[in-house]
Amino acid sequence: MRIVLSTPTFRYAALAFFLLASSFAAPAGFAELALPPETPAILDKIYSFDIQGAVEAAKRMEQERPDQPLGYLLEAEALWWRIWCASADFKYGMTDARRHAKIAADRHYFELAVKASSLAEPRNKQQETAEMQFYAGMADAAAARLYALRGENRNAARAGVRARDHFIRAKALDGNLADANMGLGLYNYYVDTLGAMARVLRFFMGIPGGSKPEGVRLLEQAISDGVLTPNLARFYLALNLHRYDQQYEKALSVISPLAEKYPANPLFQLARGDLYAKLGRKEKALACYRAAGALAVPDAECQSRVRDLVRVSIEALGRSSGH
Repeated sequence: MRIVLSTPTFRYAALAFFLLASSFAAPAGFAELALPPETPAILDKIYSFDIQGAVEAAKRMEQERPDQPLGYLLEAEALWWRIWCASADFKYGMTDARRHAKIAADRHYFELAVKASSLAEPRNKQQETAEMQFYAGMADAAAARLYALRGENRNAARAGVRARDHFIRAKALDGNLADANMGLGLYNYYVDTLGAMARVLRFFMGIPGGSKPEGVRLLEQAISDGVLTPNLARFYLALNLHRYDQQYEKALSVISPLAEKYPANPLFQLARGDLYAKLGRKEKALACYRAAGALAVPDAECQSRVRDLVRVSIEALGRSSGH
């Protein structure tokens, strides 16, 4: 029997298995990763959509700390947003990254994931730590999401499960490592959301089960208590509440802080506009779409894609208004 992993829901699950994000402080009682002092500035560049600036800053971190995985993970994270933007389209009333053709530039992205893993794994063998298990998980997660976006779902699933194992081990070593809840939360949410065929695929691949309520709880904890993962936990929780649960009001409350903190990020503006549109608040939706379209996105390819997304989003809004 040949199993083909091609259901859209399974692809979304693998795509968003585990992603890197930012926050700058963790409350007392939760473990905090030992971040280099330049980390917050790099993360601000990423989420403000200064992709090239973020890449250059991440490369400096790699040069100054060549034995640390974080610089390579941050460079991959910056490149991921460029990939996400270039792969996005507007369907079903929302902008989402749905398909990415294999291109030569993908090689460097995968090399960054391999490099981060090659730095974390030997240190875990020498003296295992929650931090290095977490970074090993993030490296596998980085590979998983691009495999999934390219439609390589077997590779994505394998990498995603490896990432889950690393996150579980990180939590076993330090139960207060809230950032690991990002990956574990997405895993629980998606696996419990899979349709009937995807559940069969899960069985044949030996993918562990999950719980959507537990997934939401873990994502919310990553948002409130994490050091590296709150913004991506927030972004994907909002997308999932929109896409799968039709909880538009809650999703709006989740995405709005990102759109307000990072007004130069067109993808946050588009996501917020989509939710306003679903809620019938068309003037606010139009304002978000126009704000996204007015942004001077430094990356030319992404700038072109954003303008296309803005155009089709506004057209869809006009059709729903009967214009």
